[in-house]
Amino acid sequence: MKKPIAIHHVEGNASRQAHADLPDGTYEREISKDGFFGPSAQIYHRRPPTGWVDWEGPLRPRGFDLARLNEEAASPWDAPTVLHNAHCRIRFWRAPARMDHLARNGDGDDLLFIHQGRAELFCDFGHLAIEAGDYVMLPRATMWRLECSEPVSALMIEASNASYGLPDKGLVGAHAIFDPSVLDRPALDEAFVAQRDGAAGEAPWQIRIKRGEAISTVSYPYNPLDAMGWKGDLAPVRLNIRDIRPMTSHRYHLPPSAHTTFLSDRFVVCTFAPRPFETDPGALKVPFFHDNHDYDEVIFFHAGDFFSRDHVEAGMMSFHPCGFTHGPHPKALKNMLVQSKPATDEYAVMIDTRDALSVGELPAGVENQAYIDSWKA
Repeated sequence: MKKPIAIHHVEGNASRQAHADLPDGTYEREISKDGFFGPSAQIYHRRPPTGWVDWEGPLRPRGFDLARLNEEAASPWDAPTVLHNAHCRIRFWRAPARMDHLARNGDGDDLLFIHQGRAELFCDFGHLAIEAGDYVMLPRATMWRLECSEPVSALMIEASNASYGLPDKGLVGAHAIFDPSVLDRPALDEAFVAQRDGAAGEAPWQIRIKRGEAISTVSYPYNPLDAMGWKGDLAPVRLNIRDIRPMTSHRYHLPPSAHTTFLSDRFVVCTFAPRPFETDPGALKVPFFHDNHDYDEVIFFHAGDFFSRDHVEAGMMSFHPCGFTHGPHPKALKNMLVQSKPATDEYAVMIDTRDALSVGELPAGVENQAYIDSWKA
């Protein structure tokens, strides 16, 4: 097993504790390995490390306004792909009022984050009521469909050829961040029985199966969601962001890895939820500047006031390729050590991928070409 070369050295004018008590007039930048889990170095600069005046090349940070993807897609497999690699595919889907077919993903587990709306989800395992703020993890090959009572838009994060699991919470214990008991499972309840045994149960149905990004259609003379029971330790689960109790530290700004919600083989999904700001006078109250040379970083802004970014609204997404120095925008940087309110007020989903992401084919106007300039004072 490879062991990192550990140095643990201090040179020049540096802080004794990372992310706190910065030398006067300096800005901290972290270089790290393995996301925020591996070896790291903190470098103290005279000026903010995002003070560039020009940028050329593929590592350019990019921003997208997914609210402009406003066309309804009858099938989740018709939803536009925003970002993708061999291990992760991120779509943004505006669902129809009622799916007239069943969907099944043969390429991997799907994680739906419901950005807007309310719906009933029917699947092999039963019925789940879902609403804005819900994560819904659908195991690979699960048959499912939605009936929406309010228009639904959803971020879809596919673990291509892989599965989702939960992070090891280590020293803080299994009940930290969220208790696994808050994970809800589908039920064979009255709503499921009604769709199984009612008129719809005898009508012809189709399943659209995605495998290798190709779609196969299987037709039945009846509704194949006709389960009478099930058992086992595999099933869809629902987690609402209201049930997430974020890790906090009043003396130290915790890295995004402290907010990990789901893990796959080659990427992680984190959730930023409201939390108290750090109260120690010397602790950073904004994210520290950092270079992440092992992961691409994607943040989807769901709701609230995004304290580290300027001109960001709900439904927007940022994409920071690995190796790009990033951190708070100038407006947020003014609050580096003193915040005007006691707590954050934001909900966001972060996806960190081990492998480089490519941008999908998106309609004109979805990408904000001026995002690169958002760090300019």
